[in-house]
Amino acid sequence: MSGPLSLLLLLLLLSFIAPRLTVGYLTVSIEPLPPVVVGDTVTLKCNFQTDGNLREIVWFRVNTQVTDGGKQKIFTYDSMYNSSYSHLEDNRRREHLSYHSTVRLPEVHMDDDGLYECHVGIYDRRTRDKVVLASGSIFLTVIVPPRSISLEAADSPAPFSRYEVQNFSLVCTVTGAKPAPMVYFKRDGELIDVVPSTQSSSVGEQSKVHVQEKTQGRSQAGLWSGQVSTSRDIDDTKLQKSVTLLENAGKLAQLGQDSPDHPKDENEQISKADSEPTEVIPETVVSREFPRWVQSSDPLYYSQHQQQDAGDGTVQVRAMLTWNLNPQVDNEALFSCEVNHPALSMPMQSEVTLASPRGPRLSMSPSQARVGDTVRIAVQGFQLGPSASEVFPQPIFTWTRVGGRLLNGGLEHVGRELVLERVPAELNGSMFRCTAQNPLGSTDTHTRLIVFDNPKLKKGRQFVESQMRGDVSQTGLDPSRAEM
Repeated sequence: MSGPLSLLLLLLLLSFIAPRLTVGYLTVSIEPLPPVVVGDTVTLKCNFQTDGNLREIVWFRVNTQVTDGGKQKIFTYDSMYNSSYSHLEDNRRREHLSYHSTVRLPEVHMDDDGLYECHVGIYDRRTRDKVVLASGSIFLTVIVPPRSISLEAADSPAPFSRYEVQNFSLVCTVTGAKPAPMVYFKRDGELIDVVPSTQSSSVGEQSKVHVQEKTQGRSQAGLWSGQVSTSRDIDDTKLQKSVTLLENAGKLAQLGQDSPDHPKDENEQISKADSEPTEVIPETVVSREFPRWVQSSDPLYYSQHQQQDAGDGTVQVRAMLTWNLNPQVDNEALFSCEVNHPALSMPMQSEVTLASPRGPRLSMSPSQARVGDTVRIAVQGFQLGPSASEVFPQPIFTWTRVGGRLLNGGLEHVGRELVLERVPAELNGSMFRCTAQNPLGSTDTHTRLIVFDNPKLKKGRQFVESQMRGDVSQTGLDPSRAEM
């Protein structure tokens, strides 16, 4: 009984699943793609497996900006119009076949970024009036490398401060990138360890406590830290004076302890000490010769990043680096802004060398000025160090006349060029001073104006004077004729 019963069960099972097997199966998948750089050629590949006969293949590009899910048909294959695929179905033969369909997009644009779908249809094995459908999708990401990078000084031009520490900021602007790039700063080729601006309420507030907290646990490998010798920056006269004041304060304390029974003497000592000049030594000490600031040997650098949509699918990144400027250490230091982006094979960078103005060279036109000429005195260039190609940040030029006012009556003129229109003879021998300054330093240079006589003006004056004398002589004849 077991044999006929098992055979009956097997027949029942085959009769149940046979109609479903005749429907056929279909699986569709699209090969994944990494982000594609704009301008490259990309090929979308749709793979599908089936045991049925192919009916059609349709590629769509989905417009995600349309609310109703608008699709754009970009490729269609129909077996009804292709004789190579219109063979008759053989029900006695079941082949498991693999197919693939490719779509080539030459020189992709930013508009090609989006979702793509591959739809495949096969004939139902029971009837050709029905089609079995399946689809796969892939999101094509088009990336754009940065178009430009620039590194400039914020709040430029700015004057030089001799007696107080200044905040200085470099601004790196990167445009035309998609997605947003990673921006970082280097000093003299070494990566700068920065503090995000969210961790500090004020960029300019720096103290020794902050420096100690920051230096604990900071890795020094590959990070730049300024090396400042503070021993040579302390004014010895102020240091000696401060020590003397501390010693006097110690003596006053000892007097108060040793003579408790003499409050009058103690008050006299205190009042005498109060009458003496006192000095509070701040963290920033200024000497009489040059601004020498006692700063930490490990300065704090603060960073701030902002992103803005450019409106064309790309973003603009603005990164700012801020620190307390020390002209003695930062002069001729090389700062660079570098950008990493998946569309770049190597980092893009922009660099500047901080340089103070030194030895400005002046030019005068004309070289030999005459009375009535228009004289132009301009700054042609500077004496630069071995590592600097220009003065950076941009300096401020101020012109003054030594011992007097300018020709227009003003005390000073701001600009790279000083124009003196129709110079009079009174300006002969005048000395003009040009002051060039930026946050790293200031320098002065002088030039003397020599004004020569103008023969044309002299002849013109003589002619006018002779004409005037002639008129006077003619008018003087009338009274004599009247007397005759």
